[in-house]
Amino acid sequence: MENTTADQAARASEEVPHDLHGNSPAAWTAVAIVLVAFTVGAIAMVLGPNWVLFWISVGIAVLGALAGKVLQLLGFGVPTDGHH
Repeated sequence: MENTTADQAARASEEVPHDLHGNSPAAWTAVAIVLVAFTVGAIAMVLGPNWVLFWISVGIAVLGALAGKVLQLLGFGVPTDGHH
């Protein structure tokens, strides 16, 4: 009974250091903006489809990706340790 799944998971989490996996202000900003864009795009499709609103949502999604990259370059992203 000493070798339970919970014990194995606890040991594995102690052995392997965890990265932040994008948990940064840059990533959260990009995700929030893209989520708004997809919501606007979905509403555009339900309302008609309203192609103008849909393409506006595509532009918002692109701006969200760019905002995340710019924030990363400004130092708000996950720091790299030089192994990538």
